[in-house]
Amino acid sequence: MALKAAGRTSLVDSVVEQLRAQLAEGAWAVGDRIPTEHELAQTLGVGRNTVREAVRVLVHSGLLESRQGNGTFVRSTADPAAVLHGVRHAGARDVLELRVALEAEAARLAAVRRDTHDLLRLRAALTGLREEGDRDADADLAFHLAVVEATHNTAFREVYRFFSAQVHEVLVHALGDRAMPPVDIDAHEALVAAIEAGDADAAEAGARELLRVPMETVAALAAEAAEAAKAGSR
Repeated sequence: MALKAAGRTSLVDSVVEQLRAQLAEGAWAVGDRIPTEHELAQTLGVGRNTVREAVRVLVHSGLLESRQGNGTFVRSTADPAAVLHGVRHAGARDVLELRVALEAEAARLAAVRRDTHDLLRLRAALTGLREEGDRDADADLAFHLAVVEATHNTAFREVYRFFSAQVHEVLVHALGDRAMPPVDIDAHEALVAAIEAGDADAAEAGARELLRVPMETVAALAAEAAEAAKAGSR
């Protein structure tokens, strides 16, 4: 994709999107120095201040790195903003299936790697879940984050933190005026017990059971929507 002159509306956003596209398409590899502000401004038909602001946005998002006196270099071509955008526009079923995959493996790893501190944190999160109520999203998220922390896998933890907030947003949108399904406290207890016992198979099964009701709820809503659409086309 060749760079082209930016339109007049939202110039900075336009430049940001074009530079993101260039990075995604491999115009510059990781470690490459991108063209200077002056060169980009001429190519895009915008002022250097606009280019500077756009580059600042991409530095902040982790795609570019500014080195004083040396220029601006490509730090990553994988744009987390694009991933986030994709998750926001995915269907509730797709998002839940991904969540099942993440949490089932996290539970297995937690059962193998947990230490005393992890178990104390899990028990505290479980207590918070009981006290805050079975529909408290923050308490439920704290519990699942405690499971992920027990994997002792930094990459897993960061991906899950990035992903978890969007899961809740997608589910709320999918459910519309309906309430979120209540949290099964007993199932959470069983998961913690499996992790404490070091039983990886039981922990994985427990994590899947926690998400069974949300999966069934979303499937029922999809079936209702399909039936309504069929009735409307008659």
